[in-house]
Amino acid sequence: MKKKLSAVFAALLVSSALVVISTPASEAAIKCEQATAKAHTPGKVAQPTKAAKPLPKKFTFNTNCGVIEVSLNQKAPITITSLAALIKGKYYDNSLCHRLTTQGLYVLQCGDPTLTGAGNPTGWKGYKDENLPKNANNNYPAGTVAMANSGPGTNGSQVFFVYENTTLGPNYTIWGKITKGLDIVRFIAKQGAITQDATGKIVYTGDGFTAQPVQIKSAKVS
Repeated sequence: MKKKLSAVFAALLVSSALVVISTPASEAAIKCEQATAKAHTPGKVAQPTKAAKPLPKKFTFNTNCGVIEVSLNQKAPITITSLAALIKGKYYDNSLCHRLTTQGLYVLQCGDPTLTGAGNPTGWKGYKDENLPKNANNNYPAGTVAMANSGPGTNGSQVFFVYENTTLGPNYTIWGKITKGLDIVRFIAKQGAITQDATGKIVYTGDGFTAQPVQIKSAKVS
């Protein structure tokens, strides 16, 4: 997966012939700057040992496609504290979102500067799940922001932004809600997800890298 994602992104950088997809008027004003970030090993950030008091209220992600603001759910104190530490440590700065799903699941996944899909903060132990939803239809509604993980108690740095109502197992910490920029995430989703087939050709897929490269230029805690 590491080699495939890197190859897809490299191919995008040298190609300007992306398919132009018509968008609603509300999204027509969204313009994405060229992404310049590359896969890299992020600097070390100390893992918090307890929840912050008081907790922050908002995270702001400045991307090459615009600003995404997330109001924070106080029912996920360990998660919020951990993510705030990463943001303050510039862990997310100049990193690329590495996954987009467009069929059945509707999420944009970010937070792995290595661009492998397996990256997490060096030396961190996975922290506990919090504020899990009920096992029900559309339990991750549009605008939800949650933790990606590889099993119970394996949370790290990877997060996902839900752009349309999505049903998942109730296994992913919900820690925020998009209050500004949902239109940006939807615009990115409309450009599609891509992968590299066996011949090396870049093709559209329901689960792959973003056809429109998405770079988190910086992030802020407030």
